[in-house]
Amino acid sequence: MRIGETHYRTIWMEEDPGIVRVIDQRKLPFELKVVMLKSGEDAFNAITEMIVRGAPLIGVTAAYGIYLAGLNSDPEHWCEEVRFAGEKLRSSRPTAVNLTYAVDVMLGQHGVPHTVIVDNAGGHLMQIGEVDLVLVGSDRTTRTGDVVNKIGTYLKALSARDNGIPFYVALPYTSIDFNMNAGSETVIENRTGAEVAFVEGWNEKNLQPEHIRILPESSNVANPGFDITPARLVTGLITERGICNASEEGIRSLFGE
Repeated sequence: MRIGETHYRTIWMEEDPGIVRVIDQRKLPFELKVVMLKSGEDAFNAITEMIVRGAPLIGVTAAYGIYLAGLNSDPEHWCEEVRFAGEKLRSSRPTAVNLTYAVDVMLGQHGVPHTVIVDNAGGHLMQIGEVDLVLVGSDRTTRTGDVVNKIGTYLKALSARDNGIPFYVALPYTSIDFNMNAGSETVIENRTGAEVAFVEGWNEKNLQPEHIRILPESSNVANPGFDITPARLVTGLITERGICNASEEGIRSLFGE
């Protein structure tokens, strides 16, 4: 992506092979902050603290974490240390299947026209004809086409179906869990309540981003991170090999192997 006149990737390696850098997505869009990863522990923290977001990026960060763990390991015990790092990274975000895949193997300045809306306005805009198509991502898609994605995806799918609007899911093949039959088998991750109780905002007085509490300290918070959209609500899956129906037959037509 382009920020100002500079092109950035979300994750990249420095000339020094022991340093990986990522953009801290918690600070966007108010501040561009780059975080340095130098160990498997740093990669684990980047995932758990949501410095990196989105299933494919989480998987790539985990892969770099394995690499850094191996690079910094004791030559006599590298196998045990890398295995330990892998298990720890695997536990950092249990819902995103890309994370497990990577471990096992190992917005606006870009010129895109857009309009920001509050999340709950989606259904209304579909009702009044302002939406042509809904396109979402996926943290995990089962072999039968059920989609596990960020909380609120299921509600968008229901609104789209009620208003006759196509609902597509874009995902790389690494987000397809061929070992899972139904979305109901997924363990839904419960995120920390601080993500709801606090927001990041821009202070117009000192022109700095601030961390602000919006709930009383006495209020309990439930914060499930994901929900499940049944395959029957999905118009199609958009993958690097083409578009298919959200069904076992459709997925196998592209990924028969």
